[in-house]
Amino acid sequence: MIRLPLSRPLTLCVLAAASLASTSLHAQSTQAQSSQEPSSQAQGNAEATFAGGCFWCMEPPYDSQPGVSATISGYIGGELENPTYDDISRGGTGHAEVVQIEYDSEQISYEQLLEIFWRNIDPFAVDRQFCDVGDQYRSAIFYHDESQRELAEASKAEMEERFDREIATQIVPATTFWAAEEYHQDYYQKNPVRYKFYRFSCGRDDRLEEVWGEEAGGPTFE
Repeated sequence: MIRLPLSRPLTLCVLAAASLASTSLHAQSTQAQSSQEPSSQAQGNAEATFAGGCFWCMEPPYDSQPGVSATISGYIGGELENPTYDDISRGGTGHAEVVQIEYDSEQISYEQLLEIFWRNIDPFAVDRQFCDVGDQYRSAIFYHDESQRELAEASKAEMEERFDREIATQIVPATTFWAAEEYHQDYYQKNPVRYKFYRFSCGRDDRLEEVWGEEAGGPTFE
């Protein structure tokens, strides 16, 4: 069996995205357009940025929450400007796939967003999530201010106490966020069959249930 180097993983997420991009002229035209500028400040009153592997799967848990006005798939944490999905997929840029959440902190708290985050990742995996391998798929919390950092650190400590083992999730300051190409946004809604096939084939839900039991996927707050 041929093993691909970790810096250039040919993952299911990459394969599915490549297939979609090759059949969508709109996606190809928006790819260059979407990476020209970093994302602007959120329209809501707060932002949260989480890396939990393939960003397609990190939008749905937040879209259903009260007070969340937008979820945006994108890239953060690297030095390369105007990164494209191809750049990220090859590895070596330092970026991670993330979802950036715009939310009303009076309707949903950052602590609640963290509660959802943890229950949608494998917190023990290093430089991978589920079937996707490479540091672009690492789990991480990118904090936007000191309050978020403190809350993130406290929640990670709770997870380490709960599981009595080291948590691999990084907690690092947010840098420039680059919105991903348009065809990645709301992928689970635009391409439900492809999305469900990818998620099943990647073993995401099986692993989440193994780690979190009935808590897998996180709560939906009222």
